[in-house]
Amino acid sequence: MSNCIFCKIIAGEIPSMKLYEDELVYAFLDIAPINFGHVLVIPKEHHESASTIPEATAGRMMKIGTRLGIALKRALDYDAYNLHLADGKAAGQVVMHAHLHVVPRGVDDDFRWNWRQKQYADGQAADLAEKVMNKFKVSEQE
Repeated sequence: MSNCIFCKIIAGEIPSMKLYEDELVYAFLDIAPINFGHVLVIPKEHHESASTIPEATAGRMMKIGTRLGIALKRALDYDAYNLHLADGKAAGQVVMHAHLHVVPRGVDDDFRWNWRQKQYADGQAADLAEKVMNKFKVSEQE
């Protein structure tokens, strides 16, 4: 897409600090990191949603993300890392080109995801699971 910042990075129109590239994915340092070393792994083909990324590309994104997470831990002496992919504006996606965040984490880094936790009422989880399973389809065609 001509106006997509990540497509422009892949095309070399906007500079980036590239860490990895192959025929399917491109990984580079985020310019506004949560912690220093924060990496973005993106498909080279434009996809707004993770749901349209071909399985081979999605798998490569995860594999490269985890390898970079391990490299960040070793190179920068971090304790752990998060992999995060927001799919859609309501989920926090800002750039509408699917991307996987690899965020190096330290015990005392003061960053919190702030996840809230809810409780299911009696029978609610089973009803919800049934609704989801009725809509869930895995197909080689998708």
